[in-house]
Parts: sequence; structure tokens; C-alpha cells
Amino acid sequence: MMRFVSGLFLLCGAAQVQATALPRPDHIVIVIEENKSWSKIIGNPDAPYINALAQRGALFTNSYGITHPSQPNYLALFTGSTRGIGSNTCPLDLSGDNLASALLAKGLGFISYSESMPRAGYPGCRYGSYMRKHNPAANWKELAAVNQPLTAFPQDLSKLPEVSWVIPDQRHDMHDGSIAQGDAWLKQNIEGYAQWAMDNNSLLIVTFDEDDGSEGNRIVTLFVGPMVKPGKYAQRIDHYNVLRTILQMYGLPGMNESVRAEPISKVWR
Repeated sequence: MMRFVSGLFLLCGAAQVQATALPRPDHIVIVIEENKSWSKIIGNPDAPYINALAQRGALFTNSYGITHPSQPNYLALFTGSTRGIGSNTCPLDLSGDNLASALLAKGLGFISYSESMPRAGYPGCRYGSYMRKHNPAANWKELAAVNQPLTAFPQDLSKLPEVSWVIPDQRHDMHDGSIAQGDAWLKQNIEGYAQWAMDNNSLLIVTFDEDDGSEGNRIVTLFVGPMVKPGKYAQRIDHYNVLRTILQMYGLPGMNESVRAEPISKVWR
């Protein structure tokens, strides 16, 4: 049975904004890919799996990254702010609101799963093809316990926390490897969850951090789950809208710039 967050009124500056009623998934898995524009992915025969997912779910035709380069986009999706960071500098030592701490404070779960990270809570800036700049949870010392390697991703998917990030390494996120390699990795590592989600009130989100500079930062974002009406949707969204939607699904207020972002609507059954 799907559960919905009831509509309520929120104050946003001087304006009063009505919150949209949203489904409450039992689990959300968010996968972040790298540096490809919309037109490099949608319709590309080198990305058959992502294109098949787009047919199975909601594909946003006006989805955008916040800025360039990579790191501030991950921070935007995680905290509703770029934190004034305009580079891939590492390490960062950050504090304040973020998606993980908001969920944990409410007694809900969050884990960031990073491919090729050598151990839980690893503080290094890189390890092989793992890059901390793509793993914002690593920048909060108090989140060390929820900063996990991908090898910790549970085989029993019911053991997933309410919200998970899955961060491919640079061989598989289309940064260093090809589109075909990244697409094949997604099929191998994410399709099991995508199928399971349909029978277990859960949601898959696949998005990109930014484009390759060719398309005004237009990126692919898609949602797949039993609460999603498949189709193409023209609502303009960015990382702040995605974060605001996730927070509101679990009864949490927007944070930082996401306070002013509309939650994603019209895609829900």
C-alpha cells in the first residue's frame, strides 16, 4: 500500500507555498552518473539500458545540473547548496544541514555506497577510481558510519535504508569509462533493485551531476517505481527539486536553496 504525505502550507520567505502530496516510498536508491548531456544519452544506442529505464519510468526532458564542475552539483543534491564551493578541491570539512543528517534525526536511514572506496568512513580524496569529490557524505565527520563502500550494499534489498546513494567509480560513471561501459554497469548493478522496487513500494532515481558543457547543463534524470506514471515530463527541474522532493516524501522541510524549489509533481500515480 502506498503512503502519502498530506498537503500542508510552508512559508518560503514572504510567500506561502502549498506542499504537493507525494508518495512515501519504503526505499529510494539514487544513482549519480557523470558529465554527459541529455542528447549524448537519450536515443544513444550505446546506452540501451538507460533508454529502457526511461521507457519504464518518468523521464524529465528539462532537467539541469546546478553548475560546473562536479563537486558542487553533488553538494547541491545532498545539502540544497553548493556551500560556496566552485571547484573539486579535496578534502572538505563541512557542517550543517544535509539529507543524511535530516533523515537520521527523524529516526530514518541513509547510507552512501561508493564503488572502489576501500573501507567504511574512508577519509582519503581518492583510492584507485574512487573519488571523494563525488561522495559528499565524506565531507561530514559525523557521517562516517553511513559512508560505506559499495560492497556493503545488501543482497537482501529489504535491509536497505530509506534513502541510499549509489556512486559508481570513475571507470563506471561515464567520467573515465565510456557511455557503453557505464550503461552496462548500471544494468549489472542496478537492474535487480529496479525490478524489486516495482513490487516493494520503492523508487529508483538515476541522474547526472552535470553535462559536458554542450547543452546548457541539461542532463538526464529519470524515476522508476510503482508510484511513477511512465512518460516524458516537461517540468523544469534541477538537483534542488530532486532533493526537495525526497525530503518532502519523508515529511522533512526543504533545506537551503531547495526551500525555494518546487517538489516534483504530476508523475505520481
